[in-house]
Amino acid sequence: MNKITAAITAVGAYVPTDILSNKDLEKMVDTNDEWIFSRTGIKERRILKDPTLGTSFMAIKAAQDLITKANINPEEIDLVILATISPDMPVAATAVYVATEIGATNAFGYDLQAACSGFLYGMSTASAYIESGRYKKVLLIGADKMSSIIDYTDRTTCIIFGDGAGAVLFEPNTEGLGLQDEILRSDGIGRHSLKIEAGGSLMPPSEETVGSKRHYVQQDGKTVFKYAVSNMADVSEQIMKKNNLTNDDVHWLIAHQANKRIVGATASRMNLGEEKVLMNIERYGNTTSATLPLLLSDFEKKFKKGDNLIFATFGGGFTWGSIYLKWAYNS
Repeated sequence: MNKITAAITAVGAYVPTDILSNKDLEKMVDTNDEWIFSRTGIKERRILKDPTLGTSFMAIKAAQDLITKANINPEEIDLVILATISPDMPVAATAVYVATEIGATNAFGYDLQAACSGFLYGMSTASAYIESGRYKKVLLIGADKMSSIIDYTDRTTCIIFGDGAGAVLFEPNTEGLGLQDEILRSDGIGRHSLKIEAGGSLMPPSEETVGSKRHYVQQDGKTVFKYAVSNMADVSEQIMKKNNLTNDDVHWLIAHQANKRIVGATASRMNLGEEKVLMNIERYGNTTSATLPLLLSDFEKKFKKGDNLIFATFGGGFTWGSIYLKWAYNS
């Protein structure tokens, strides 16, 4: 019997229609289009403006897009994992609601939080469930309504983040395709460099925490940049060496869209040409848990069965890692 591997067999995505451009931000904070683009590679980001809609709305839309494109019966889905840092509520897993709303009535679900590495960690988790032989269809969604946790008077964070969602379906494969290897890492040294300070058990919500804006994302940009550049590049180079991959063997780099310079540094370490480095940060900004699946959705038609994809990410905590995956189908 051939070994079971976990392959991505379908992709879906959703981004809101409202656009927040760099020119718009010029009217809100002390910044300008040239400064933002030269340092981040971002021109615009999508914003879910309706205050009655949360992360679940986008997650549901992305899942429905996948279900429609792949023509699958949602009742066959065994598990829904939602990678997010902006769940609808602190208690009551958003994934559970998403599963019910998309008709995955036979699935169980839960949220996974690892900041910008959430989707990558979710790939590892989903694959382990498939490889165990226990489940046949695992839906992994990455979704974040970052606009709900961003202070739009703070120019260090409001220029970076946008809203969006992406989804992938993992299924068993016996052709040797799918997830091949992973290197996942974390280091608590980054606990205070990228965080939302209040709202948890250490600092429960209060009038004071709301008034002092401690429920918004706070970032020490220089520290995060330094660690992201070195760690994302290191782990991507390591997974290539571990699997005896040359730069010619790697077809595509699927890197977290946090900053164009960080992605460029990772590609340089891997000795990859620009034509193999997929980017959509210019249009979406950093959508946190959604960056990787949005890349897969935007560039799905480029992938060929058997292509070698290297995923790389870095997030708050600190969390980071790289995954080597063989693409399983032709679009």
